[in-house]
Amino acid sequence: MLRQPQPRTAVPDLQRNRIPRDSPKAQAPGRLAAAIFCGALLAGCQSLLPSGRDDTVVQWRSFEEAREAIEAIEPFHTTRAELSAQGIDPYKNPSVTLMSYPDVVQRFASGTSVRPDQLDPGILHCLVSGKECTGYSIAVRHMSRKRVGNFWADSFSFRRETVSTGYHFTATILFVGDYAVFAVYGGQPMLRERSVQRNPLGPLQGWGDALRIR
Repeated sequence: MLRQPQPRTAVPDLQRNRIPRDSPKAQAPGRLAAAIFCGALLAGCQSLLPSGRDDTVVQWRSFEEAREAIEAIEPFHTTRAELSAQGIDPYKNPSVTLMSYPDVVQRFASGTSVRPDQLDPGILHCLVSGKECTGYSIAVRHMSRKRVGNFWADSFSFRRETVSTGYHFTATILFVGDYAVFAVYGGQPMLRERSVQRNPLGPLQGWGDALRIR
């Protein structure tokens, strides 16, 4: 008995359906992965730029906190011990300078044309109290430095950009005995500085300066 021939099943041509390697479709996934990798690398490099901070060791984190501490002083009521508990003490805080009676006189009375009756009652009471009159001079400076810009240009010294922000706070407190009789503050609530250094030769800039004919 003869077998009937089976119909042949069409076999797909794999070579015909294969996408060439140099076609845009084949290269698209690789380009996407490379773009993602480069983006992540650049984002990570930004965080590698150095940063720094210059400040006086105090518990005030902002100009507003320092201002509120001085404004809370009640003349003829706030004591030296209460201020010391808040960190306002020349023996505990490097930003506080102790003023003697001659220092107070030189600051508030020497060379001034203001009549005694025009002075603040606390200042006048302090000036007439002799050696019982002392004071605190406070100077706080807080600056944070951060390098910004291109990581590679910064690393190879072609271009370095530094942004500094912070505040500068000053205050004066007068005492008669153990009681604060006068307090005033000032300063700069907002400081912002920008510094840009460019070196056309990058890491070789120092060599160029050394070889320059003098």
